[in-house]
Amino acid sequence: MLMSGVAEEVSSSATSSPLLSFMSISPTALGSPYSPWLRELKSDERGLFLIHLLLNCANHVAAGNLEQANAFLEHISLLASPEGDTMQRIASYFTEALARRLLRSWPGLYRALNPVAADASVTVAARRLFLDLCPFLRLSFLVSNQAILEAMEGEKVVHVVDLGGTDPAQWLALLQGLACRPEGPPHLRITAVSEHKDHLLHTASVLSKEAERLDIPFQFNAIVSKLDALNVENLRVKTGEAVAISSVLQLHSLLASDDIAPIRKFFPFKSAGTVGELLDKDQGSDSSSSPFNLVPSAKMETFLASLWSLSPKIMVVTEQESNHNGSSLNERFMEALNFYAAMFDCLESTLPRQSVERLTVEKKLFGEEIKNIMACEGLERKERHEKLDKWIMRLEMAGFGRVPLSYYGMLQARRMLQTFGCDGYRVKEENGCFLFCWQDRALFSVSAWKW
Repeated sequence: MLMSGVAEEVSSSATSSPLLSFMSISPTALGSPYSPWLRELKSDERGLFLIHLLLNCANHVAAGNLEQANAFLEHISLLASPEGDTMQRIASYFTEALARRLLRSWPGLYRALNPVAADASVTVAARRLFLDLCPFLRLSFLVSNQAILEAMEGEKVVHVVDLGGTDPAQWLALLQGLACRPEGPPHLRITAVSEHKDHLLHTASVLSKEAERLDIPFQFNAIVSKLDALNVENLRVKTGEAVAISSVLQLHSLLASDDIAPIRKFFPFKSAGTVGELLDKDQGSDSSSSPFNLVPSAKMETFLASLWSLSPKIMVVTEQESNHNGSSLNERFMEALNFYAAMFDCLESTLPRQSVERLTVEKKLFGEEIKNIMACEGLERKERHEKLDKWIMRLEMAGFGRVPLSYYGMLQARRMLQTFGCDGYRVKEENGCFLFCWQDRALFSVSAWKW
C-alpha cells in the first residue's frame, strides 16, 4: 500500500530527479525550503523525500546537532501537513515529536511552551473513536471474551478483572455470551481498574442495566487507581471464585523506568536503498526484536507476580506488536515509523482526509503516542510497546503457562472482518496466539495465559 507503492513508483525516476542524494543529506545541500522543485513534487516523490528528510533529521536530533536538525525541521514542516496525504500526515506528527525532543534540552522553554499535560479524557475519547473506525480493539474484545467463556465453562462464580476499565463494550458482549450458556449464567463480578472515576461510573451503570435485563447475578467493583499504583489486595478476590484477567494495551506502561539511557547516534547508512528496504526490514535481522535484548523491569516482574498470585484460570493480554522500548532514539524511530505508517494507512483506506473523526484519532491518539515514544525518556516514556516474543518471555518468567487461543475464536475474528467492509485487515495465528494485521504487517497481538 502506502510505503511499497512509494518505493516502486519513485525508484525508477530517482536518477533524473533532485531526489537523487537522499541519504546523509547535509543541510546546505538541501538549499532553500522554498525551492520551486519542492513544490512541484508528485505525491509519491514527496512522500519518499519526507521519509529521508525525517531519517536525517532524527540522526541530527539524536546527535544533538541543533543547527542541522533545525534546517531539516524547516524543510519537513513546509512539506508536511496533518490534513494532507498519508505521508504528509505522518511526517507532521514525527516532526512535532522531534522538535519537542530538541526543546527538552531547555526545560524552562519546554515547560513554557507546553504548560498543560495532555487531557487523559481526550485520549480516552480518541481511543473510543479508534474502536469504531478500525477493527483491532473489537477483535481483541471478541477473542478475549471467547477465551474467557471457554475457560469459565461450568463455573458458578466468575470474577473478571479488567486492567483498563474505561469501556463497557467488551463486557456487554461477555454478559450476552454468559447468558446463553446451556447451564445458565454464573454469578459474575467485574472489577475494573482506571484512574478515571467518571468512566468507571458510566461502565458500572451500563453493565448493571444489561445484567438486570439478562437476569444475570452481577456485581461491579470500581478501583480508581493508576495501574502502576494498584494494590492487588484491593481486587478482593474471594475463595471459590474463578478469576479471569483482561489487559488491553495496558501492561507496556509498567515498563517505564527512571533510568535514562544515553542516546546513541544513528548508524551510518551505506546507500539510499528503497523505502521498502528502509521500512520493511527483515525481522530476522532486527536486533531489537531479539528476546535476548529483553529490558529488565523490576516493576513489571513484581506486578506480574502479583497477578499470578491470584491463580487466574485465564489471563488475556493484548499489546501493540512493535518494539518501541529501545534505549536509543534510532531504534525507536525506525520501529515507530514502520508501525504508524501502517496505522495511518488503515485510516486512509477507511475514511476521507477531511474526516474530523480521523483527524481526532491521528492527533489525539497516534500523535500523542508518537510524541511519547520519540520525545520522552525515563518515567515519562509510557508507550514502551514490545513484540509478542518479549511478552511471552516476561509472562513465562513470571510463572504463567500459555493457553492456545481456539480455532473457533479465529473463525469468529475472521467473520467479524468480513463484515467490516475493508479487505486490508488480516488475522493470523502464531504459536497459539493471534496477530491482527494490516496487509502483511502485524500491528497487535493477543495471547492467553493461566496460573
